[in-house]
This record gives sequence, structure tokens and C-alpha cells, in this order.
Amino acid sequence: MNIQAYLRRINYQGSLEPNIQTLNALHEAHLLSVPFENLDIHLGREIRLDEHSLWTKVIEERRGGFCYELNGLFASLLRALSFQVDLLSAGVGHSSGGFGPEFDHLTLLVHLEEDWLADVGFGDSFRLPLRMQPLLMQPQTWGRYRLVREDEYWVLERQYDDWKPEYRFTLQPHILGDFSAMCHFQQTSPQSHFTAEVARKPWSLMPGMNRHSHTRDKGTEKKAKKPGQSHLNF
Repeated sequence: MNIQAYLRRINYQGSLEPNIQTLNALHEAHLLSVPFENLDIHLGREIRLDEHSLWTKVIEERRGGFCYELNGLFASLLRALSFQVDLLSAGVGHSSGGFGPEFDHLTLLVHLEEDWLADVGFGDSFRLPLRMQPLLMQPQTWGRYRLVREDEYWVLERQYDDWKPEYRFTLQPHILGDFSAMCHFQQTSPQSHFTAEVARKPWSLMPGMNRHSHTRDKGTEKKAKKPGQSHLNF
């Protein structure tokens, strides 16, 4: 991996020591530089989960992506910098209750003196990694978060009026290829919200939005496509 090219892409010039200060700075720089977007799905371009494809799209073409792409590539950067990182499968919380299936979302566990949850692929979510400590309220710029234990699961919750689940996950590590089948579903199935909605802005700059938000802010819209018609406007 060309580490310097990646760091230029996210406008990062700080320390490269594998510690929590560096992790915080890299995480924030990534969120503010690389947008959450799903434009390729609506342009009919296949999203492939291999490092060469991800590198070309995000670093060379200066594009964004969704969770499998952004967290998959960010994990590669962290490992190149000597961080210990696990790829975790998460099920996203539904507004009607319950959670999505395994591999619905890809999030990251980073092992330092303590363990930290990192995620640069969930839109407007936590800006800095979260300490893996149950029930610890962790206030940040974009909201208040906590992690709750439920049997074998950890549940990420965010405080709105009440605490709402964002997603749940176990600590079972995976490889990127394990997410390929769900990545294909997300970009092809009529049941996937990614085929119905377009993210057209850096979501990290849109307060109150994440990829599963049901509240639409100005600058995004959800509308039906006519057959053969894209609703991308450039």
C-alpha cells in the first residue's frame, strides 16, 4: 500500500504511531475527506470488494463509497500502520424494531491497550472511535453514544430523545470476502435501500443523517425511478 498517497487523500499530516491519538486523528480525517455515497449502484457499476478496486475508486479517483468499501480500505491503512484491526459483521437497527441480517454492515474493532470501535462507513455517526466499555456514555460533536451488551452481541446506541440502536455486532473477526454476498445484495436487490436512495453529498457534513435515517434533510431526496432512468443529477 502507498501509505503517503492514502494520507494525502484524507489530508492527514500527523503522527503515524499506532496509538489512540493517531487512530482518533485518522478516523476524523477520513470521515471529513471521504464521502459516504452509493452513486455506482445507480450508474449500474459493479462494486467489487478487492483492495485494488477499492484503492482505484477511493484514492485514485477520489470517490467515496459505502461501508464495505470505506471500512474495508480504512482497515488496510490501519494494518499498514501496524494497528491490529478486526473486521466485524453488524446488523443495522430497524426503525420498526429488530436488526438486519449478518453482514448487513461492516464495522471495525481496533486493538490497542484498550479495544476501540471504529467506523468511517456509516454516514453521520460517531466522529471518533468509541471505547469498548459497556454503558459508558460517550458524548461527541455529532451526538451521544454508548455500547450495550446483549448476550453475545454488542449494541451501538445513539441518544436522540431516547436511546436508539444503530447496529449490533459480535466480536467474531471476518475477512473482507465474507461480506461479498451481502454487498451484491445491497447493490442489486429491490429490497435494498441502497437501490432506492442516492447519497449525493458528503454525509459526514449532514447533521442528523446516517445511511438508515428516515428523516430527509435538504440536499437529499428519495423518489421512484422510472424504468431505465437514473435520478442522479450532475
